[in-house]
Amino acid sequence: MNALFGGIEAGGTKIICAVGTGPEDIRAEIRFPTTQPVEAIATAIRFFKEQEAKFGKLTAVGIASFGPVDLNPHSPYFGYITSTPKPGWANTDIVGEFQRALDVPIGFDTDVNGAALGEWRWGAAQGLDTFIYLTIGTGIGGGAMVNGKLLHGLLHPEMGHILIPHDRQMDPFPGNCPYHEDCFEGLATGPSVEKRWGQRGETLPVDHPAWELEAHYIALALVNFILAVSPKRIILGGGVMQQQQIFPHIRTNVQKSLNDYVRASQILEQIDEYIVPPALGGRAGVLGAIALGYQVMETA
Repeated sequence: MNALFGGIEAGGTKIICAVGTGPEDIRAEIRFPTTQPVEAIATAIRFFKEQEAKFGKLTAVGIASFGPVDLNPHSPYFGYITSTPKPGWANTDIVGEFQRALDVPIGFDTDVNGAALGEWRWGAAQGLDTFIYLTIGTGIGGGAMVNGKLLHGLLHPEMGHILIPHDRQMDPFPGNCPYHEDCFEGLATGPSVEKRWGQRGETLPVDHPAWELEAHYIALALVNFILAVSPKRIILGGGVMQQQQIFPHIRTNVQKSLNDYVRASQILEQIDEYIVPPALGGRAGVLGAIALGYQVMETA
């Protein structure tokens, strides 16, 4: 079949739309700020209609969105961005708007579950049925595939808001989360680094103590995920993880905290291949959205 897919990576700061079939075939792409819903959605719809005029009718569109979102197909609010603190976006029927305008099947999930699906189809999770994708940047979000299916439940995973040990003598910073103060997101995001140290993370030298502390908190979270989900690989993306020097510290801290309790060679002997950056890099999100388009067609 001559399928062509649209992908929408809807982030809290910017939206990326693309048309194509995969990493080697992106026909067109657009990026624009996440302004108000009416304006942003209209810009995306206009882009897809322009591409359909060039390349033909889209087969499906995938939306990988910031949240919280309603993923329950039996809910009257399925396809909505729900209780987001982003001004103007709460209770936005994002799936419905694209469905009505484009008249194609719509795949819908969180931005991190979308990125996880992209890494599974084309990237660092190929061949795996259980893994975690975590993005650490302005916020922290996690997506997971368990036994071959993206993880959903009561809502969807909120891995950034787990509670991790916080030694206030070592790190007196109170945390930056408006809901939980010193949860994982409150301690380890880019804004947390900036508030704690008084300057943006990208301006700090690679040997600054900020990065050892960051690796400490990320490792604590990963240990919890390893013990709870038993992933076969953990993929770490997002702006903070552009600091490649912290990967070795994270891996060492994970091994130290697990203390040989999980007797798996991937952790004991091959941890460099167990905790990895995304193979799709900064394209994981929009490619994941395209992968959601594939998924909605394959499971129809």
